[in-house]
Amino acid sequence: MDNRPVKMNEHTNLLQLEEHIYPLVDVDRPNVFRNLFPYDEIPKIAFNDRIVPHNMPEQIWITDTTFRDGQQSRAPYSTEQIVKIYDYFHKLGGPNGIIRQCEFFLYSKKDRDAVYKCMERGYRFPEVTSWIRANKKDFELVKEIGMKETGILVSCSDYHIFYKMKMTRKQAMEHYLSIVRECLETGISPRCHLEDITRSDIFGFVIPFCVELMKLMEEYQIPIKVRACDTMGYGVNYAGAVIPRSVQGIIYGLTTHAGVPSELIEWHGHNDFYKAVSNSTTAWLYGASGVNCSLFGIGERTGNTPLEAMIFEYAQLRGTLDGMDTTVITEMAEYFEKEIDYHIPSRTPFVGRNFNVTRAGIHADGLLKNEEIYNIFDTGKFLNRPALVAVSNTSGLAGIAHWINTYYKLKDQRQVDKNSELVMKVKDWVDAEYDAGRVTVITDNELVVVITNACKELGIVL
Repeated sequence: MDNRPVKMNEHTNLLQLEEHIYPLVDVDRPNVFRNLFPYDEIPKIAFNDRIVPHNMPEQIWITDTTFRDGQQSRAPYSTEQIVKIYDYFHKLGGPNGIIRQCEFFLYSKKDRDAVYKCMERGYRFPEVTSWIRANKKDFELVKEIGMKETGILVSCSDYHIFYKMKMTRKQAMEHYLSIVRECLETGISPRCHLEDITRSDIFGFVIPFCVELMKLMEEYQIPIKVRACDTMGYGVNYAGAVIPRSVQGIIYGLTTHAGVPSELIEWHGHNDFYKAVSNSTTAWLYGASGVNCSLFGIGERTGNTPLEAMIFEYAQLRGTLDGMDTTVITEMAEYFEKEIDYHIPSRTPFVGRNFNVTRAGIHADGLLKNEEIYNIFDTGKFLNRPALVAVSNTSGLAGIAHWINTYYKLKDQRQVDKNSELVMKVKDWVDAEYDAGRVTVITDNELVVVITNACKELGIVL
């Protein structure tokens, strides 16, 4: 206790002394928290009402795993596609580099070619980083390529330590620390991926391990990052929930008990229980500077935290986009659908074809009068996606004209109005559909076919 530092807490402006010391708890049998994770029942969310304070870092950012975790659940991207997407990330992240890093595999020649081409761009942000197998040969490869940082897998739950690695906690810790030391010996900054942290013994293994990491960082004077990986999506953001499922509790433990600075902590979430976005935001709120995401949430099983979601979470928390160009999100969505042949579900927030399309008749009427009534924000400004109104029997000539102008992005003199022959012709077809007993709204694809045929008949080019 005598050598525990007394530090000024910049958030509270009070001197702070962390009194607890957490040594490694080496156990004979694995603690798999069977009371929380009974495999033959639905997992349980328990509470002890221990509350930790907000601890938002001065700076927060996004890191990307589209080319690593994102490629584990789909056909690999080509080198050209990776470079194109990387260019998009650079433009989207803006001059302040809110998208701080992109991580890559280095296993294949294609992966390495993509890394070299992205590094040749000379962008400061996103920084090119890697994820490698934990051996000296791969460390040397990272150094040869010229990377400053690499990710290393350090599984931390007893599920992995005992059942997969067939080790004890003490053996696992010694193994991990030797690997990290090898990485430091090559001059590379390690990023330790704490796999399955939401089923791990936080006080008995994770914190003691991270304390040792901080000692190595002090010895070598090379940053060591900690990525808290919610591998199975078990994390919850409810106040007073028990660890290891409490996101707040995990981040508080890393910052306060293990002494890991906020700028060296990332949260890596999965969406198995629909909590990837809220958990990532919670990690920011309670002390992690970084959240690790993938574009459109593409990743293992149910996917990772969608990068585009965290762009707008950032803006809502900070009150500014800090230079990010969010119209790039729409460009990326169009690129994925047209060039990569990836289907984005139509109702996906921010990027789906119908995310800001109003279909209910009463909503459509309100939107036509003032789009603020039923549009989340100026989607035309921030995503180059003006609000659309779906066409039905209540749309009228004005509604059809509005749909055509917005869907085809007609500006100024090219816009059609309710007196247009084209609009009247479409209205006649719509009326005929409902006179025949139709009760559902007209789909976009149906309208495109009708409008295309009408344009040919009338000699009109939109």
